[in-house]
Amino acid sequence: MLSKDKQVIKNPDSEFIDEVVEYVKSFFGDDAERLRACIQCGTCTGGCPSGRRTAWRTRVIFRKVQMGLKKEALSEPELWDCTTCYTCQERCIRAIPTTDIIRCLRNIAFREGLGIQNAHVFVANLLGKFGHAVPVNDPTKAVRKKIGLSELPPTVHSYPDGLEEVKTLLQETGFIDAVKKIEEIKAKEKEEAEKKKK
Repeated sequence: MLSKDKQVIKNPDSEFIDEVVEYVKSFFGDDAERLRACIQCGTCTGGCPSGRRTAWRTRVIFRKVQMGLKKEALSEPELWDCTTCYTCQERCIRAIPTTDIIRCLRNIAFREGLGIQNAHVFVANLLGKFGHAVPVNDPTKAVRKKIGLSELPPTVHSYPDGLEEVKTLLQETGFIDAVKKIEEIKAKEKEEAEKKKK
């Protein structure tokens, strides 16, 4: 019998690491192949500023990718704790593009609707509506005016045509559809959780 801290890996996705490597390559080139060479030394985790304050462990995610644990790797809420400071990437003894891989894993997680927090959905909807993750509200406008700036920054807030272009880009890239898919997944999860309570 296995102890609590050990588990049997069931149904690993042997093609997951290939999927990740190919996706990372499409943005950052052949260095993505180095993910296969991660030896779990812990340099990335040991130097991570986020890891000092959260449960974020880069090497754990990478090991899950190497082992084909797609759902487990992409569902980790800690995947979103990385601040993309590049400390791990600069220190990696194997020159693995760690931060770039994490950013791509987040893209895959978003596309698959895995591990996305409600706060992410909220911000994604703000982006779709205002063209900004943080819209400019009345108190912000007042502060900007007080310090001698125009009430609106020179972004899509000042250029409505630009906002329409942002919305078009979000639609064309599939971002809007991905957000809708995630909202459906979240609604289903909430419904299932409520059924279990009864």
